[in-house]
Parts: sequence; C-alpha cells; structure tokens
Amino acid sequence: MNDGQYYSSQKENDIVKYQVTTGEIVAKIVDGATLNPKIEFDSYTISPDEQKILLTTETEAIYRRSFRANYFIYDVPTKQLTELSKRGKQSYATLSPDGKKVAFCRENNLFVTDLASKTEMQITTNGNFSQVINGSTDWVYEEEFGFAQAFYWSPDGKKIAFYSFDESRVKEYNMQMWNEKDLYPYDYRFKYPKAGENNSLLTISVYDLPSAKTIKMDIGTETDIYIPKINWTYDSNLLSIRRMNRLQNTLEILHANSNTGASTVIYKEVSDSYVDIQYAEDMKYLKDGKSFIFSSEKDGFKHLYLSSMDGKEIRQLTKGNYEVSLLGIDENLKKPIIYYTSTEVSPMEKHFYSIDFEGKNKSKLSTEKGTNDVNMSADFKYYVLYHSNSEKPLSVSLFQTKDNKKIKVLEENQALNTAAKDFNLAKKEIFSFKTSDNQELHGFMLKPKNFDPNKKYPVLMYVYGGPSSQEVSDSWGGRHFYYHQYLTENGYIVACVDNRGTDAKGANFKKSTYANLGKYETQDQIEAAKYLGNMAFVDKSRIGIWGWSYGGYMSSLCILLGNEVFKTAVAVAPVTNWRFYDNIYTERFLKRPQDNPQGYDDFSPVTHASKLKGNFLLIHGTGDDNVHFQNAVILQNALIKEGKQFQSFYYPNRNHGIRGGNTSMHLYQMMADFVLKNL
Repeated sequence: MNDGQYYSSQKENDIVKYQVTTGEIVAKIVDGATLNPKIEFDSYTISPDEQKILLTTETEAIYRRSFRANYFIYDVPTKQLTELSKRGKQSYATLSPDGKKVAFCRENNLFVTDLASKTEMQITTNGNFSQVINGSTDWVYEEEFGFAQAFYWSPDGKKIAFYSFDESRVKEYNMQMWNEKDLYPYDYRFKYPKAGENNSLLTISVYDLPSAKTIKMDIGTETDIYIPKINWTYDSNLLSIRRMNRLQNTLEILHANSNTGASTVIYKEVSDSYVDIQYAEDMKYLKDGKSFIFSSEKDGFKHLYLSSMDGKEIRQLTKGNYEVSLLGIDENLKKPIIYYTSTEVSPMEKHFYSIDFEGKNKSKLSTEKGTNDVNMSADFKYYVLYHSNSEKPLSVSLFQTKDNKKIKVLEENQALNTAAKDFNLAKKEIFSFKTSDNQELHGFMLKPKNFDPNKKYPVLMYVYGGPSSQEVSDSWGGRHFYYHQYLTENGYIVACVDNRGTDAKGANFKKSTYANLGKYETQDQIEAAKYLGNMAFVDKSRIGIWGWSYGGYMSSLCILLGNEVFKTAVAVAPVTNWRFYDNIYTERFLKRPQDNPQGYDDFSPVTHASKLKGNFLLIHGTGDDNVHFQNAVILQNALIKEGKQFQSFYYPNRNHGIRGGNTSMHLYQMMADFVLKNL
C-alpha cells in the first residue's frame, strides 16, 4: 500500500490489511459480511489515495484476457457500496488517478462515470459488435499483444487515451456450437484475421474531459500497421506510441502531443528478421521528464538502454551474453537504482540484480541457485522473492531491499514438499548436448522410481518449441508436470529439450527459425531423440513425443519427418498449416503467405501426411477460438487421403485450453492410456 508498511489481500469476501514485516492482520478494509447490497466479489482495485475500492463481481470470460463484469464502488471512510452502472455489464473499469471518476467499456464503447454526481457519460457512440471497437482490443491484439483493455488515464486524470478498431473489413471465422437442449446448433462468429488477410484499421485518440473533445493522434498515413503499446509519460500532454510495420521488422517510438495530435518519431529500430515486441513492457519514462529506459536486443541479447527524450541513446546499461528483464526503477534515491532479472548466471537460471544509471555498481541480490522471480513494493523498500529450482518447490520470502535482508518466509510450501517426498516425485535432471551442426541444446529428464541403469526404458518426449518460449529451466515443475510424474510411475522416462527458436540464448539462437518455422525445430527434436536413444538405459525403439498448440504442431511434424525415430505421437490442438493461424503471430516469424509460400507449406504437417508410420493421436476442441478446429480437420483429411490409420478425438465446444468440469481429467487419462498402449 502507499506507505510501504502494509499490503492488502482478498481473504474470501473480505479485503484485509497486513503489516509487511510481520504478516500480521492489522485491519479489515472491507468486511464482506456487512456489504449492502450483498455481493460476492472476484477481485478489487484500490484508488491511488486508498479512499475508494473498485469491486469486480459476476465476472464473465470472453476470450483469453477479455471479460465483462458488474462493478461496485466501495467508499472506505463511509463504507457505502454503490453499483457502477445499471445499464449492463462493463469491462475493464478503471479509477482515475484522483479516485473521483471511473472509465469503462460496454458494448464496444467507452464511458466515464463521475462518482460524486453518479453521472454516466458516453465518450464514444459508434461501437458495434464485429464493426467498431472503442477502448478494448480486437481478437488478434488481445491474443498476440497481450492486452484487452485499450484505454489509459493521463497522470492528471483529465484525459483518456484509447484505441479504436474498425474491424468491418476483417473476415469472420465461425464455430458451430452444440447444446443438448437445442434441436439446432448455432454459429458463433467473430472477426479473426488469418495470415495474409486484412487487419482492423486503427485509430489512437485522446479524450479531454474538461472540454469534452476527442483528438486523434497522428500515427502516420500507412494504415497496414500495428500499435502494440501506448502509454502516458509523466507529462499529461505527451503520449508515447509504439508503431510497427505489418512485417514487424521495424519498431518506432512516437511522441504525440495529446492536445493537438501532432507526433514525432523519436526512435527507430530495424531488424533483418523481426523486432520482438514482448519487450514493449520493458520501457519506463523517468520522472525528470528528460529520459527513459527501454530494452532492445540490437546487440544480440536483450539489454537495457538509457535514452534522452529525443530518442538519442545516452548509454547501454547492461551488456553481455545474457538476457535482461526490467523490474522497476527507484527514482526516490539520490542515485537512482534500476532493478532487473537476468540469465547472466546461466540460460537455465534467473537471478535478481540492481545497477545504477551509469551502468555501474551492479549487484546480484538473489543468492540461491535456480529461478528467482520478484515482486517489488511501490516504494521499492521491500520485495517478495519467489524461488524454486529443479529439486525444491516454490518458496516465497519477504526481503528489505536496502540491505537485502530476509525478513520473513511467507510461504515454505511445506505441504507440497511433504507430498513430493511421500510420492517420491521424480526430480528434473538437466542435461545438454550438441547437435550434428554444433548447436548446444538443453533438456531435462524425469526418471522412473527405482531407476535401474541396467534396464532399458521407453521415453516420452514433451515439446512446445515455439519462438521465445522456454520449457527447460532450473525451476520446479513446469507445464504438465504431474501428468509426467504419472508416466514415470508407469515406467517411462519423460524428457524435454528446448530446440532452436526458444528463449534465453540470444537473438541468433531464437531467430534462426525465421521464415522457416518447423525446419530447425524438428531437426533438433529428432537429434534429441537420437541422443536419448544412444543412452545405455533407453530403448530407442520406444521413443514417443507429445505437445500442445505449437507443441502439437511439433509432435505432428516429428512423427512424420522423424518416422524412423519416433514410434508414437500425441498432438493436442495443433496448428497444421500456418495459413490457418492469425496474422500477427504468424507473419512475425514467417512473413505473409504472399511473400513466403514455401515457409508455410514446406513444413506443414499436411504436406507430409504420406510419411506417417507410427501411432498418432490427434486431439482438438471444436470451440477453439485460437487454433481453430479447422487445423485438425484438414490434417485428418490429408491422412485419410493417404490411407493412414490414426486415432482422433474432439472435445465439443471446448476452447484452446480444453478444460471445464471433468474435461481435463478425461483428456489426461486418454493421453496416458494411449501412451501406455502404444509406446
């Protein structure tokens, strides 16, 4: 909270205030039992002055990040509870910096409510489903740029910057949905721009509350662009806009005058492949109004840079063959300090560091081997360290930043530690090897209980393998960890190898797959299988592979192109031809189909359907709004045409996560049964 001595947390239907250093409860900020009207809230946001609390109720998910809900305003001094709006559910309600107003979206329009007068004002009026969206993102921005809320209060609370998407020219995708009570299924239709297809036309505007005027920002005359991020500087008259071209190999930072809309390009970065926009969050404007810090991998690794407001580089702050992610900047000190995490120790580990504005006096603050994630208090006086490694489950500790002193262990995870011992869970064994073309790859292995090096074991490999991903690290667990433990209990070795294209090893390693997705990743997985097959305790005639999403694409390619190595494969929700996937993600790595048709077709599983020899299980949800069921249908047709026998299973109406009710248990049991029978 504001003074740095306390933090708040939701405890059932209460909001409780804790003393940071002791963890003791000192007050109940919201007593759920006394709320009038009676509500059960899902989450909350406290206003900057801590006098108002925004409560979210009846949250209804739309896609991965988008949702609608009913919001209530709780006044802390009076304990009065007021419904934000009675005109339908809202999305992304956000308090103004002074806590006097709330902005929100409803039915593709942007609104502001004045809390004192309880007046609801509509800022935009042209919003319409599948036509125009104001203040929220379209499907592809939400999925690929990682945000659904697309409006932002200025620091002085007098302006709101927001996106508008005109998606009228974007083609629709339809999913047939089934309900046991309805005689006829219905079509769910939404705008989804596939590779090479039209995007929404974009506008960035600023609404000025005192004058009730909307000013469009100048984002250039080229309309086939992306704006992956906007944010206010500390000056409410200056808006920062990140602009990218369609191929995403050029990134520009624009500074726009929020009163006139006039803009200037102050920074430009060009890549031979693509500029990785995941770094958009690693940008921080400084309070002095003279400079900002941003990240770039222009020297081959992701590092931090200090720049003046006109875009001129002052200095590179971090440097070396490792990756860096910005956590925060303590500007309240005489000599400000930058906090970040990095892979300097090893690509398999992540540690916590500080450094000054001169790029000097670097200090490594985390001490334990493994993976360290950090959550710092707003005043940077304290931080919470989340630590785990291959042998130790997550532990959570509170530190005082000044002398890096551990104050308290907040969570030892004793129950999980005990369970891990009781079940004798297999521990990750991290290994590395070099491929025939001298690429060093890292992997981990889980061995069966009572492992006997004189026996021969079957191996099931797990793969994701997509650009910028990382599955192999010195950390506890990982995706599908307990499913993999079940397989080790049944006498299988489970292994995972990060192929070329994955993260933490620099731009060259990551971008080596550019314009040719699937080629080098598949080569690396086949070589990994051969490497494992040459181990004395591995039965090389019983090596299988499975994956989900990009991993399903990989496991499909591996059973086809590596048919002499892999006996069995399971593909869950795979992309089977990148022409079917969305344009932001796909074109970033493959360019448009019009520009690079071979990159789309040469390593499509559909192209290689005739090469299937082993056991193949293909699984997909029919309601997958992300990787469409179309992918499974087209691959199945190709396999049928080639006379190939395989197994497939569809989950009605399930999305990309294939979950809900008993679905996850059903899915994992089916996959396990298939592996036990066919590997």
